[in-house]
Amino acid sequence: MASVQTRVGPVSYADHGSGPVVVALHATLHDRRDFDPIADELRRHYRFVTLDWPGHGESPPPEDPFVHGAALYADVLTDVVAALNLPPAVYIGNSVGGYCAARLALTHPDRVAGLVLVDTGGFLGSPITNAYCRFLGTPAVTRALLPRFVRSYMQARGSHDRAVLDRVTERARTDEGVALAAALWRSFAAREANLRPEARQIAVPTLIVWGSKDTAIPVRFGRGTQSAIPGSRLEVLDTGHLPFSSRPQEFLGAVEPFLAEVFSAAGLN
Repeated sequence: MASVQTRVGPVSYADHGSGPVVVALHATLHDRRDFDPIADELRRHYRFVTLDWPGHGESPPPEDPFVHGAALYADVLTDVVAALNLPPAVYIGNSVGGYCAARLALTHPDRVAGLVLVDTGGFLGSPITNAYCRFLGTPAVTRALLPRFVRSYMQARGSHDRAVLDRVTERARTDEGVALAAALWRSFAAREANLRPEARQIAVPTLIVWGSKDTAIPVRFGRGTQSAIPGSRLEVLDTGHLPFSSRPQEFLGAVEPFLAEVFSAAGLN
């Protein structure tokens, strides 16, 4: 696979199709294959870019496993966008990927045409949720709970969901996976991982898609994210944490009109 150099080492990515650019960003312990159920359809109309976060998929880990964190991944995304010299794109971000996409819209608005935030992190900050993130980010807790937690938030249905569940559960049982997941969860308790105070500065069109059965980031946080970002719209699907994997046609039914509208308004069709 192709790769680009970032501040923490090489990051692998896939880049297929042509036209306006759509970039998809996956969740913790997952990889770019999560988006396979929607990839073929999007590649018919767009240049579709997916990447593996450091230590995920085909991207090697940083030397220091404790360096993993939401803010660092957002910096890595900035490096990837610059290295590929991407034009203004729509970013589909799931979980930590949503945080990274939203932060890019704040720090480099010229690079972002629109956002599709899917069961996203980054807008959860409160004393209670920070304590929750620190609790889940305690390595002993992570090790004990993570495999069952993955099964709970996935709410897997269909062969692709089950394949994702198997991959993530296998990683969740390794020392490396535990260290990575714990560091990322802890990072969401840090001040820089809370985008809520800046949410009103997000000026690009934003579609929020949430799974009603998500136990990792329940749908009430989707409603809170929608209320925080001016002009954003919320679509709730009957899924867990990965609507694009569990209900790909319903997900595309919400996202494709949004993409067409955004790129048409930006003169990028």
